[in-house]
Amino acid sequence: MEPPRAIRITGEDQVKNLLLLLACLLAGMALRRSGRVGAQGHLALNAVIVHIALPAVALRTLHTMTFDPSQLWPVLMPWLLFGLGVVVFAVLGRRLALSQASIGALILVCGLGNTSFVGLPMIESLHGRDGLGLGLLIDQFGSYLVLSTIGIFVVTLYAAQARPSPRERAIKILSFPPLIGVAVALVMRPVSFPSELDAALARLGDMLAPLALLSVGLQLRLDALREQRRALCLGLGYKLLVCPAVVLAIVLARDGHVGMAGHVSLIEAAMPPMIGAGIVATQADLNPRLVSTLIGVGIPIGLLVAPLWSWGLGWLS
Repeated sequence: MEPPRAIRITGEDQVKNLLLLLACLLAGMALRRSGRVGAQGHLALNAVIVHIALPAVALRTLHTMTFDPSQLWPVLMPWLLFGLGVVVFAVLGRRLALSQASIGALILVCGLGNTSFVGLPMIESLHGRDGLGLGLLIDQFGSYLVLSTIGIFVVTLYAAQARPSPRERAIKILSFPPLIGVAVALVMRPVSFPSELDAALARLGDMLAPLALLSVGLQLRLDALREQRRALCLGLGYKLLVCPAVVLAIVLARDGHVGMAGHVSLIEAAMPPMIGAGIVATQADLNPRLVSTLIGVGIPIGLLVAPLWSWGLGWLS
């Protein structure tokens, strides 16, 4: 399957993408330390991401994507891992005496992986362009759709504000801008977008990763490492060790000969915490210090861990 127009990654581009992650993270930290941006400056960036960049990515990507029945189980993988994460974090979070906000943050941020901006370049780096289409399906109909539906439900359960009624919860889910972008993209599939609109959506979607990492950098406090160490170890241990281990077991049990679907699924399962979920969690005030620390620490560790899992699968198969 040919990758959608949204992804045209060359070997040089993947290096630039990963360097961009680090540069924006460091820039955000530098701006915070310089005092040039107020303590709540990240909130404006978060609003742009949720209301503009994320819907643009969904609208442009899903509008032209093709589907194949064999891709179903990799797409279901993020749903399985998120459901498992709900149980793990709810049970262990209580035993570790974590706050409700911290448990909600762990479920949302570490139950989902950064399957797009980090995952897609990683897939191409290890397995070439052939895996990009499936990686994009996993991201949009797996991680991204979980965030837009069950993820928002989790937010309403764990947010500090008063628990909304079922009607209010449904309205919040259905009015989530990225989910609206998904719906519009699917409805508009028979209609070709003008090249000008496609180019505009691409430019808007390109803002996602830089602004998200800049926002994380503005919030990241290295002094929170000691303060959040129990939740940090729990979250990253689940995301970077348990999740890929579960998918590795499924791949080996399912496929006598491990194909591209198995390799791509494992790489996406081993991705660090999801930036988009972190933005949503921060907007809901689900322990923003923990959220920023999980993402800021998880991304560089994840860049090292994911290739190890992929090479391990190649050795075992």
